[in-house]
Order: sequence, then structure tokens, then C-alpha cells
Amino acid sequence: MRGRLEGRGCLVTGATGIAAAGARRFAAEGGAVFVVSLDAGDCAALAGEITAAGGRCGWAAADLRDETATVAAVARAREVLGRVDALFAVAGASGRKAGDGPLHEVPLAGWEATFALNGHPAFLALREALRAMLAQPAREDGARGAAVLVGSVLAEHPSPERFATHAYAAVKGAEHALTRTTAAYYAPHGIRVNAVAPGLVATPMAARAAADPASVAYAARKQPLAGGFLDPAAVADVAAFLLSDDARAVTGQVVAVDGGWGVTEAGGGENV
Repeated sequence: MRGRLEGRGCLVTGATGIAAAGARRFAAEGGAVFVVSLDAGDCAALAGEITAAGGRCGWAAADLRDETATVAAVARAREVLGRVDALFAVAGASGRKAGDGPLHEVPLAGWEATFALNGHPAFLALREALRAMLAQPAREDGARGAAVLVGSVLAEHPSPERFATHAYAAVKGAEHALTRTTAAYYAPHGIRVNAVAPGLVATPMAARAAADPASVAYAARKQPLAGGFLDPAAVADVAAFLLSDDARAVTGQVVAVDGGWGVTEAGGGENV
């Protein structure tokens, strides 16, 4: 049985957590994968794992906040893959170390750093992927490619009790808006753009929360379908669907993958 991404070139930004889960899933679906991330060791380890399992995976190390580095990395991906049919733009990070928090406490430098950590990689990767897709021939069905950005549940369903990181929520909200506006513009060109909005996921970025008993208990209440932190594979599964032909009529959507976060109260009481 052929995988849903058989013969497709899949570009992934990031090499751990959700990005790594996505790369593994796309390779398992028959896609040729190329990962780009800041840490060469993470990239090499992930590519080696995928290759050892019988998949195809190339990589390049690049600071995705840097325009020149991102342009070069995507050019390398195009060279290795032949074409870019799918983008999974995951790369990003918490801005807490830079000062992100309740807005009245956030320094301008912290705001700018959080936007650079998350907004620049999403913008640059999507821009370069769109350029590649527009330049390559459409498939027989008229499709040129698809992209999935990674937003956050916090952009639509804030949690002031535990996660008052206002710069991070704002930049993820900007990614949601970028998803919708680019989806509208590029649909006539045969390019789809969607996003996933994860809840709390067991990734390196969430290590601080995972080490906090109160946050762990909160996640168990707020994400009842997961019983706590989500497995990154749950997000990758949705991304694989959105990048495949199974979602050929879906664009401009922000799909919450949150274990129930957006529809669940955080109180400890039981439903009757």
C-alpha cells in the first residue's frame, strides 16, 4: 500500500519534538524528507534514524531567523528533493528567557526576541516554500504543494493561570492570520496553507512545564483526551493529513490538536 506522501518532497523546519515526529511520519508515508534546524547534531541524528528505518531524509543546519541562511537551506532542500510539495513549519521557541510573560512586565527586547524566535522562521520558511512551489510544474490535478504552520492553542484559548506568555501567544496568533491570508491568495495557484494549533505537547520546549507538578496536574484536567501532555505524534498525524491529498479541499484552516483544551474547563470538578 502506497503512503499518502509517496513521491512528495517534504520540508520540515525543526528537528526535535513535533518537527521530529512530523519528519518520521512523512517518511513513513513515503515522502522524501529534508529537515532544517539550528542544531546540526539534532538534524544529523534525526536524518540517521529515518534513513536507518528505510526512509529518505536529508538535512541542513541553519538559523531560520536569518534570511540568507534560510534561503540557502531551502535551496539545498530543493536540490536534494527535486521539488518541495509539502512544508511543515515547526521551528520556534519559548521567549521566557528573553522576558516574555504578562504584558506589563515584557521588555521590548523580550517582545522582539519572541517574535524573531517564532515569527521569522515561519515567515521565511513559508515564503521560500511558496517560491519553490510557484516555480515548479503543477501535478496532474493542478496542485503545486501544501504547507502547514504550527501555531498554538494559546492564541485562541489563553490560560492566565499557568501560561501568561503574551508575546508568544501574539506571534502564534499572527501565524494563524498568516495561514488564512496566504491560503486565500495562493489557492488559485494550486497551493494550500493550513495550520495546527497544539495544546501542551511533550517536547523539549515544554520541559519546564513538564517538571512543574502544578502544570502537569493542570494539563491532565485541561487536556482530558490525552490525560496530560500530548504525544508529538498526535500533532504529526494531523499535519500528515493536511499535507496529503486526503485534505485536497482543505485550506485556510487552523486545526486545534489540543486534547480538549479549547472546550474544557480547568477546574477539578467532575462532569455529571
